[in-house]
Amino acid sequence: MEITLNSGFKMPIVGLGVWRMEKEGIRDLIINAIKIGYRHLDCAADYRNEAEVGEALTEAFKTGLVKREDLFITTKLWNSDHGHVIEACKDSLKKLQLDYLDLFLVHFPVATKHTGVGTTDSALGDDGVLDIDTTISLETTWHDMEKLVSMGLVRSIGISNYDVFLTRDCLAYSKIKPAVNQIETHPYFQRDSLVKFCQKHGICVTAHTPLGGATANAEWFGTVSCLDDPVLKDVAEKYKKTVAQVVLRWGIQRNTVVIPKTSKPSRLEENFQVFDFELSKEDMEVIKSMDRKYRTNQPAKFWGIDLYA
Repeated sequence: MEITLNSGFKMPIVGLGVWRMEKEGIRDLIINAIKIGYRHLDCAADYRNEAEVGEALTEAFKTGLVKREDLFITTKLWNSDHGHVIEACKDSLKKLQLDYLDLFLVHFPVATKHTGVGTTDSALGDDGVLDIDTTISLETTWHDMEKLVSMGLVRSIGISNYDVFLTRDCLAYSKIKPAVNQIETHPYFQRDSLVKFCQKHGICVTAHTPLGGATANAEWFGTVSCLDDPVLKDVAEKYKKTVAQVVLRWGIQRNTVVIPKTSKPSRLEENFQVFDFELSKEDMEVIKSMDRKYRTNQPAKFWGIDLYA
């Protein structure tokens, strides 16, 4: 299944996120994912594993496992490179060993102190607070993103972690509209207003952390995952599916793209088996009633400031 973006390109509705994937395991995971049927990979300069992803992709292309045009590859501009958009994109392309990106996103709506292209550092000031660069506007960053399209380096451009206000502003100043807004959204953090606003204005919503973070966010942020919720367990039992499959299916039926991350081969296959059933309207409503407005991915832990405040 695919969603057609406002740029005219098609984006697979299920992808594989590579955040926090161990470098030594990436090759096998990506090769296995492609064999299972994944055609969408979600990367980022900040994940610091683009080079390893690139090696796996090159192997997949050379062995004839898949063609480049059959894959949808996303990566992201890090905060410290807002004043160096073109250089940062070229750096990611070099590491990924690609000629073009299917989608390039502004990872966060904030420019921070530049620490060298591709270094993806989050420099802190003497006060332990993120060193935010107030001389670079998001509009300036976006117009540099637009140049990447005209240069042929990127097919579609988008935003990530933008709220309604920032998304509206981007629509106002953009020549090329953002094709995607990638945000945290899951049953405990549904963000219905933001999702509806984006979709109303032709922006595809991609759900990062579509399973509520699970173990990864519990380890880093001490958060609770919706996967342990008894209500979701009852719904999963009804369909003879896992809770993760039900949550991903819920995301798909909201017309959002889902990009679950896993390092386990068994989960890799499980997360892709979400096209052979459909949740009833009643069960969609049950899950809709579970919203806690509960964010699980909170970088304030590392930045000394809550940018969502």
